[in-house]
Amino acid sequence: MPWNKHDYPVSMKNLDARIRNKAVDIANALLDEGYEEGRAIAIATAQAEKWDQDHPRSEHHDSSHQDSKSGNSGRSSQPNLHIVSSDEGWALKEEGRDKPLSTFDTKKEALEEAKKQASKNGVNTIIHGKDGRIQTTMSS
Repeated sequence: MPWNKHDYPVSMKNLDARIRNKAVDIANALLDEGYEEGRAIAIATAQAEKWDQDHPRSEHHDSSHQDSKSGNSGRSSQPNLHIVSSDEGWALKEEGRDKPLSTFDTKKEALEEAKKQASKNGVNTIIHGKDGRIQTTMSS
């Protein structure tokens, strides 16, 4: 049974919403691949917590100061882009945001759009597999 932001395993209730949402995405992907529910939950929770450590929230994700440079000399103030599996197929998301910028039927289409946006904004693109794990990173 697929989970979502409002209906998720009880064991995820004490997770931070950002981590829980990621864990739900990963758990759903694992279930699709045939994992047993309990194992999918455990793996997804661990991977989501690791993802949270590897993708810290940063101040430039706050919409109140989208134009700030947040102290990164020579780097864009725009957040990195992520290509992730979604209910609609594949999604292009800004780092730190739950809502996708756009969704695509194929990973290839998402990658083409990510390349355009990353080049235009001078950001990196992080490409995830269906299981949520990072497969590769492309620098702009």
